[in-house]
Amino acid sequence: MVECCPPCRDSLCTIYNTHNGIFCFVNLGLNAAASLKTAIEAKTEPRRTKIFIGFFEFPIYDCVAVTPHLFVTMPLWIPPIIAFLAGSIPFGLFIAKAKGINIREHGSGNIGATNVLRIVGKPYGIACLILDLLKGLIPTVLGISLFTYAGESNPMTLHALEPYAVELSQTKAQILQILTALAAILGHNYSPWIGFKGGKGIATSGGALIALMPAAVLILIAIWAILYFTTKYVSIASIGAALSLPVLMIFGSWYHDKLADGSWNKPLFVFCIVVALLAVWRHRSNIKALMDGSEHQFSKKNK
Repeated sequence: MVECCPPCRDSLCTIYNTHNGIFCFVNLGLNAAASLKTAIEAKTEPRRTKIFIGFFEFPIYDCVAVTPHLFVTMPLWIPPIIAFLAGSIPFGLFIAKAKGINIREHGSGNIGATNVLRIVGKPYGIACLILDLLKGLIPTVLGISLFTYAGESNPMTLHALEPYAVELSQTKAQILQILTALAAILGHNYSPWIGFKGGKGIATSGGALIALMPAAVLILIAIWAILYFTTKYVSIASIGAALSLPVLMIFGSWYHDKLADGSWNKPLFVFCIVVALLAVWRHRSNIKALMDGSEHQFSKKNK
């Protein structure tokens, strides 16, 4: 095998393990390293070149000339920022505006799907629900695809992004995946485009959970439906489903024997607690209305 770089005293090289032959590209993930290995074994003409990792430039001596995109990876903070910006898009506001309605001046004043459905109409509420859900799903899938760890097998991974994936320790990868999902939810709840106000985060949280724990989402939908059809209060159904999330996560870890061997996803459990608390906090006005009897049961405006 061809050595990709000579011993170097540069401290940055130590950080990126650039003294270990082909695996000097471990920071880029196994797929990029495998692509380089293939190019070397194909006896591509070697030449002196450079690679870029994040914002850093590294010289490579007597290394092969390969497609530049194999050596480009985003800084770790990029996916959470993208997630926050995606989550901050106020689809409910835009949908209502298209019908000449300022949704913040009607009903609960919320930009979420429930208020849009009630004020603007069923088709628009459903469209808002799907878009808000995608705001959580797509960024979370992005985080899962770009932050990986050895032995991970996740059906939500986008294989097209594998050349850009960063392989990390299991805990670090899971934390960054969770931070990306949480950033999308916070973007929805506190959108900078509307004065750091927003929705209650239920649909966006649901989208993130589809990527992180899809089996649990089916149970959460069942819990939500039971609470809604027995009380006719969307707020009770949403709060109840959110509070059951940490319990479901622990149960799933126990069911799959991950609690016993300590391999359960601890960052995901913290995420479930945070999502549950956020849901309660964002529904605090509804809780107050329920306590004084002024909370309205769900009724929609058909158009």
